[in-house]
Amino acid sequence: MHTILVLGGYGFFGGRICAALHGNEDIRLLIGGRQLAKARSLCDELGLGHTHAVGIDARDPALAQRLAELQVNTVIHTAGPFQGQDYAVAKAAIAAGANYIDLADGRDFVANIGSLNAEAAARGVLVTSGASSLPALSSAVVDRYAPRFARLERIRHGIASGARSPGLATMTGIFSYCGKPFTRLHDGQWRSARGWLGLERYRFPHPVGNRLLGACDVPDLVLFPQRYPQLRSVSFQAGFASMLGHLVVWAGAQGVRFGLLRSMRSWARPLHRIARWMEPLVSDKGGMFVEMEGVGHDGAPLALHWHVLAARNHGPHIPCGAAIALARKLARGDALPRGAMPCVGLLSVEEYLGALKGLDVREVPA
Repeated sequence: MHTILVLGGYGFFGGRICAALHGNEDIRLLIGGRQLAKARSLCDELGLGHTHAVGIDARDPALAQRLAELQVNTVIHTAGPFQGQDYAVAKAAIAAGANYIDLADGRDFVANIGSLNAEAAARGVLVTSGASSLPALSSAVVDRYAPRFARLERIRHGIASGARSPGLATMTGIFSYCGKPFTRLHDGQWRSARGWLGLERYRFPHPVGNRLLGACDVPDLVLFPQRYPQLRSVSFQAGFASMLGHLVVWAGAQGVRFGLLRSMRSWARPLHRIARWMEPLVSDKGGMFVEMEGVGHDGAPLALHWHVLAARNHGPHIPCGAAIALARKLARGDALPRGAMPCVGLLSVEEYLGALKGLDVREVPA
C-alpha cells in the first residue's frame, strides 16, 4: 500500500483530505500533527485505529528520519500559513525518498519550489507546491480553454467564500499582506497593487449572486505570465460571504496602507472567531471564476467566462481537490513527472473536480 502522511491532518483542509482518502484500498493513511490527541480524535471519527495517528512536528530537525521510519511514500503538507515558511518539510520528504504535495498559497513559496528540482529529480520523487484552487485548478481551467485563442491577452480570476470561514492559518496568511504592495502584470507592465484594496463588485451566477472582491497577492500573478507569454494582464481577487466582513478587512487594509497599522496579522484570530459566530447568518454559497480575453482564431475578440459554484458550505472542499487527486494517482502508480515544480499542468479540470464528487460543487463551463 502507498503510505500517505497528511501533516496538519486534523486541520481545516487536512481533515477534509483525510476524510476523502480514508477507505481507499491503495492508501495507508497517517494523520499527523503536533497534537496527537486531535489526530486520534479524527481517527475515531473516520473509524481508523489510533495506529493511524502520528504525533509529528513539521519543524522537527529529525523530520526526514521520522518519515523514513514511518515508511512514508507521500507527504501532504497542509500546516500553513506558508508565507514566510522555508522548504524544510519538502527537503525532509526528498531526503526520505517521499513525494511531497502542499496547499501553499504564498506567491514566492509556490513560485520558487523549482529550486528543489535537482534534489527531487535525483531521488525520483514528485515535489509540488500550490496543490489547491490556485494555481492547480486555475491553471487547469486556462489550459483547457487556451487553445481557443490565437492570442490570450488577459486573465482575471477570483474566489468568493461561503459562510464557513477558512482556518486560522489561512486567515493569518491572508492578513499578512493586507494593505501591503505587490506587483501584477497590467497592460503589459508590472504595476503595484495593494492587498485587499481595489474594491469591486462581481456578480456570480445563481445562487451565489453579488460579492465584494479585493486584490490579492497569489502565485498565479507570477506563474501565468511565464506559462502564457502573450498575456498582457493578470489579476486575482477574493471576497467573503459577508459584505460587512469584507468591508471590515478593506478598512483594515486601508489602515495599513496609510501607516495607521503595521499589519493586520493580529486581527486574524479575533476576526476568525467572529466569522465562526456569524456563520448561521451568512450565505453558505461560494464560487470561483476565471475570465479570459484575447483574440480568437478568426481574428475577432474572444471572451470566455468559467465558474465553479458551491453550496451547503462545501466550498472549503474545493482547495483540497488537487491533493486528493494527486494522492490517488500516486497510490495507483499513474505516470507523473519527477522533480520539483508548482502544481501547474499536473491535473485537468475533470481530474480536479472529480476528486470532489458527491459534494454540492457544480461547474459552469465557458
